[in-house]
Amino acid sequence: MISKRHLVFNLSIIIIPWLSLLFIGKRNIKRYSLAGVFIIIFEIINHLYGHKRKWWKFYDKRLLFIKDELPFSIGPYMPLSMWILKFSYGNFKKFILLNAIADGLFAFLLIDVLKKLKIISLNGLNHFQFFIYLHYKAYLLYGVQYLFEKTKRVS
Repeated sequence: MISKRHLVFNLSIIIIPWLSLLFIGKRNIKRYSLAGVFIIIFEIINHLYGHKRKWWKFYDKRLLFIKDELPFSIGPYMPLSMWILKFSYGNFKKFILLNAIADGLFAFLLIDVLKKLKIISLNGLNHFQFFIYLHYKAYLLYGVQYLFEKTKRVS
């Protein structure tokens, strides 16, 4: 059974990031959505692997991918990826720095807040390993966007 706190948290990490896309602009949504969809699919695969390996622990008793990891995948990943691409695409150093800041805040600060709220805690990973788990996908995201932009220019 999902606790009320966990339900409210799940809804907020899905709704708030997606509502933020109202301010990114239609052109940017079209431009960065393919890379965003790619990162969601890739992140779901990563979450399934991490779930199997028990890299984290959710506090609600019944462990279900749909109520535990999936909101993290479909909630903040695509909108945050699109915002970071909007502000930094074309400047790889800036892109990596913005991703490192976002991933670091989550891995070193927010994960401890979520532990105190009894939603999730790290189980099989330390904070640095979790940061690497989050951050390496930034390079894939940039690469997918680069390839998309390159094929768009050619056609």
